[in-house]
Amino acid sequence: MATLHNRVSRKELKGRALQDTTPRTTISFYCYFPITDPVSFRDKWYKALNALNVFGRIYIAHEGINAQISCPDLHVDELRQFIYSEPAMNHLRLNKAVDENRNSFYVLDIKVRNKIVADGIDDPSFSMVNKGRYVDAATFNEMVKDPNTLVIDMRNHYEYEVGRFKNAIEIPSDTFREQLPMAADMFKEEKDRNIIMYCTGGIRCEKASAWMLHNGFKNVFHLEGGIIHYINNVRDQQLENNFVGKNFVFDERLGERVTSDILSNCHICGKPCDTHVNCANSSCHLLFIQCDACKEQLSNCCSESCKDFIMKDELEQKLLRKGVDKGRNIFNKSKKRMEELAVKSSKTS
Repeated sequence: MATLHNRVSRKELKGRALQDTTPRTTISFYCYFPITDPVSFRDKWYKALNALNVFGRIYIAHEGINAQISCPDLHVDELRQFIYSEPAMNHLRLNKAVDENRNSFYVLDIKVRNKIVADGIDDPSFSMVNKGRYVDAATFNEMVKDPNTLVIDMRNHYEYEVGRFKNAIEIPSDTFREQLPMAADMFKEEKDRNIIMYCTGGIRCEKASAWMLHNGFKNVFHLEGGIIHYINNVRDQQLENNFVGKNFVFDERLGERVTSDILSNCHICGKPCDTHVNCANSSCHLLFIQCDACKEQLSNCCSESCKDFIMKDELEQKLLRKGVDKGRNIFNKSKKRMEELAVKSSKTS
């Protein structure tokens, strides 16, 4: 059976979405539960969500589902009913976006993966059954008052760069799969302390909490629903907010404004800025932080060379693109940060 997919180009779908003024809600959720036949599960979900005009990105694997979607407001109740029709997902927490000021997705992508979050774990004895305890926003706020509590950020360096919890510790890396062994090693002398792990929506810190317990840590917690659920609870319950800056998100918005604090700088000129963009040169597509002045000067590109490239005609661009590595491209400062951490550690030891 052929895989169900979009037959219209992404460019056209994006154009249609930009012209559509239908109110939408961005929702994210995940669930670790066994899926016997991910392909059939995927096709069932594609049919149902496509019928509701849902856009987004969903990963399905034998270990569960990981979804970030945009749903028309008039179909949210139908969507919820469909999700809850899966027994393991009945009454699952659905995280609504913190900042809904622009479109998050323009197309529906549902893919079958080996895992719903790439973790690099190759240990058959590891299990998600034994995982850390949930903490809600109010409990989190109380626990972080204790100086003996470690708050660990399980997001990538470019996420931490623009927003984070006060006193949170970064695991400086580009990927979650790199962070897991690093976290267990960085805190190997702290196995008896309270450790709270957090991420954007909860999926990474939940798995990380299980990994830490697997490695002998005793008091491991993870923030329920991640930053998104925390911020919504803080606003709904009028709690103290311990998150500063911007919450990076993996959709067209690339960030949700939480506080007015600007924690990072333009990667081109160094001025205070926390706006992530992708280089306009599709052969580069670098994810980096750029201020408006540099954006205008470089025509939405990351460098003069990329600016020159997009000025060429399509045929010349096509010829120059041959053989170019189109892998994941991120403005990488994690190695520098790890070196800085090593220096600090040597000074205090």
